Amino acid sequence: MKVLIVNCVYSFGSTGKIIKDIATGLFEDGLKVVVAYGRGNKISSPWKVVKLASDRIMKIQSLLSKLSGYSYGCSPISTYNLFRLIEKEQPDIVNLHCINANTVNMAATIEYLKDRHIKTVLSIHAEFPYTGGCGHAYDCMKWKSGCINCPQFHTRDSQLPVSWIFNRTANEWRQLKKAYQGFNELVITCVSPWLSSRAEQSPFFKERKIISVLNGLDDDIFKPRDSSRLREKHNLKGKKVLLHVTPNFYFPIKGGKYVLEVARRLEKELPNSVVIICGYRGDGNDLPSNVITIPFTKDQIELAEYYSLADATLLTSKRETFSMVTAETLCCGTPMVAFKAGGPESIALKEGTLFCDYGDIDALYKNVVEVLSDNLKLEFDVHSARNLYSKTTMKEAYKKVYEDLINNR
Repeated sequence: MKVLIVNCVYSFGSTGKIIKDIATGLFEDGLKVVVAYGRGNKISSPWKVVKLASDRIMKIQSLLSKLSGYSYGCSPISTYNLFRLIEKEQPDIVNLHCINANTVNMAATIEYLKDRHIKTVLSIHAEFPYTGGCGHAYDCMKWKSGCINCPQFHTRDSQLPVSWIFNRTANEWRQLKKAYQGFNELVITCVSPWLSSRAEQSPFFKERKIISVLNGLDDDIFKPRDSSRLREKHNLKGKKVLLHVTPNFYFPIKGGKYVLEVARRLEKELPNSVVIICGYRGDGNDLPSNVITIPFTKDQIELAEYYSLADATLLTSKRETFSMVTAETLCCGTPMVAFKAGGPESIALKEGTLFCDYGDIDALYKNVVEVLSDNLKLEFDVHSARNLYSKTTMKEAYKKVYEDLINNR
């Protein structure tokens, strides 16, 4: 079996690492693997990895999309190169993942695969494959009826791709609907049961079976680790540690303001506690004295040591379709306190997590204190977590999807 995997990035970023793990596992199992991606450096690999266009071309396509408003329709060169690659490689399966960020023209790619009866798996990581373009629709339900007059267009915290002038959400929604119609060789996977339940409500996917395939991680890295070095480095003897891991602390969807509020309350009421923010980028002027900041680290082993160091991890996102933080902390044996954000509560081990309604800071703080004070023990089976979120488990799930599609099951 030959599988062609398409994603916006490869080997870096959350989906880029996932794609590399899937490709590696499939290759080690003896499958033929080809990966096509849009942004980033050229990659050498034992299997074929193809960058669909130069950085210059990608920037031009990005500029065109911002000018025209067609975020998923202004990538003619990279789309043409993908079609040529498909014709050359003749894959048995094409697996589309995140094909946003001007990687290819989404509707045109789906139409191309449909017209040629190529067996296709669409793996949904965010909501744009069934909306007019937004990665998170939040409470808006216009994606069920046409994305007319999108309420996120030109708003401060918009989850739409940038469009300087035109609101094309309704047009792109219609193009996608037309592309999906009659595509009998298409199977949908989603990265969490919550996201699957959302996709099932889309008119694009009526009467289609939608399969949940959880994202995977390297469980040889994310496991309980010795954190004595970090405890000594940060002078944490006798301290309770609350950890917050984020790629962008001040991005509103990540809820950094709630982390600061929890820290301020802990500073007054639980003085033997500290809050570590891993991935912090800022000047630190607004931080309470009990906050320790750690720059973003590419060292995954060190990140696992921080998870192992913590008494609890704090997740304050408004929306997550999966949440690698949830998987990583549980694999390291550390429980999590969080807001309900969609994906996390649908993939988490119930014994190891404590959720409350989004924005309820009093409930969130109460849960933090309960865990840090040892009034509530969140005990769970770390082995179960490492098996559930393993990259091997993920790879096997995708293999089964491919084999079932090949065999018309």
